[in-house]
Amino acid sequence: MEYEHDQVYQPREDTFLLRDAALREVRLEDCVLEVGCGSGTVAAALTGEARVVVATDINPHAVRAGREQGVETVRTDLFAGLCGPFDLVLFNPPYLPTLPEERIDDWLEYALDGGLSGRETIERFAAGVGRVLAPSGRVLLLVSSLTGPDEVRRLFADRGYTVLLVATEVIEGEELLVLRITRDLCACRA
Repeated sequence: MEYEHDQVYQPREDTFLLRDAALREVRLEDCVLEVGCGSGTVAAALTGEARVVVATDINPHAVRAGREQGVETVRTDLFAGLCGPFDLVLFNPPYLPTLPEERIDDWLEYALDGGLSGRETIERFAAGVGRVLAPSGRVLLLVSSLTGPDEVRRLFADRGYTVLLVATEVIEGEELLVLRITRDLCACRA
């Protein structure tokens, strides 16, 4: 049974920017997790480039799309129920600032609606990714200038991560950024 294309985020500039950054970052020995895989394009591109590639999505149509791309895909919210550890975690989150009256109430909504700030899902991701990330693991997170990249950097820095910009592209006045996030091994914690 084919998935409903109009219910799955289709590959666009942000997808390809994250895919290309991931292909530069991935190592053959990596266990990779793509959170919110949408069409499965990014995870499928890494198949054969890493030891293991797993993807998740809350949208059942996206799970089907990922599986049709040959990717082991689990239906879950972010990484709920997964154990890890993963050496590389990829995420192109919903980052569009969205007012309640702008919500479209369908499966595609999960790929687009970032809440009022555009960072609601990113905040949940930042709070929990450490649970599945290997000690020397890396995260590649795609964000937009609409989301407040400085606020996103602070979200991770406040949790003891180092954040570096590894890729950027401007599309129709919106800047897309891929952030490389690692644990700050020098951070002193009480």
